[in-house]
Amino acid sequence: MATAKAHTNIALVKYWGKKDQDLIIPQTDSLSMTLDEFYTTTRVNFDPALTADQVMVNDRPVTGDGLARITRFLDLVRQLSGRHQFARVDSHNHVPTAAGLASSASAFAALAGAASQAAGLHLSRRDLSRLARRGSGSATRSIYGGLVEWHRGHDDATSYAEPIMEKLDFGLEMLAIMINTDRKKISSRYGMQSSVISSPYYDSWKEVVANDMVTMKAAITARDIPTIGHTAEENALRMHALTLSADPGYTYFNSETLTAITAIHRLREQGISCYFTMDAGPNVKVIYDRRDRERIVDGLAATFDRDRLVVSPAGPGIEIWDENN
Repeated sequence: MATAKAHTNIALVKYWGKKDQDLIIPQTDSLSMTLDEFYTTTRVNFDPALTADQVMVNDRPVTGDGLARITRFLDLVRQLSGRHQFARVDSHNHVPTAAGLASSASAFAALAGAASQAAGLHLSRRDLSRLARRGSGSATRSIYGGLVEWHRGHDDATSYAEPIMEKLDFGLEMLAIMINTDRKKISSRYGMQSSVISSPYYDSWKEVVANDMVTMKAAITARDIPTIGHTAEENALRMHALTLSADPGYTYFNSETLTAITAIHRLREQGISCYFTMDAGPNVKVIYDRRDRERIVDGLAATFDRDRLVVSPAGPGIEIWDENN
């Protein structure tokens, strides 16, 4: 039996599209920030008395496609470890599920950590990152804290994440505007593949990411938060342009998303340095220097209730406890 705690991450340079659907090898590199505020805690127990995997998430049984996805992942762990027992999985998500807040990243990172430890694998962080990737692409980055780069690679061995700066020594911070925490209608997995197949701009997107990775890493080295924020904002908008240009076109925006973007633009016009990013969901994340936090919260509170504004500094990497000892 083992327990793991992993945090979500929000990409500053996005991953949007897979080269290999089975191995979850991405089309591009990506770069993210792990968030302290949102996380998943998961316990795994391989039990010879079980006749099938049993999975609970937030005290509710998981069935159907969700259970099948977790069982496939546990099969990988069983294959790697030589174990054959089924597992009892008990997971608690401190982040809304499938709402564009990277719940699958923390969920599969925590599952990878707990399951591999319970199976006696004792993986290195790089190998744990590779394993987590097989459950959810962005989970590969949630093994680490702070700022993290995912190398797209070309096969299972070469596609993994590694930290750029695990403990931030400058004021980069995020704030999530909780617009809608319901499950999104279009999954990230479907949305990515639709954009890869049908957007006429997809090849240009790969060039955008390559350039943004260079700019973003240089800005991190320089501790240049305005450039980090500006690059992340433009990268996010160009990612969402892929959804609009797919066939059929779709969007994760809603009317409050646009209201939030307008509010951020207004703060910038007032001389407050802040920028936004978005993943596959309507919720908006604000990027800023923590010294401006109060002014930003006060400014956004004119439009959104304060309980919908969740501040998060950079979070830590995965923690794992072996409960057999």
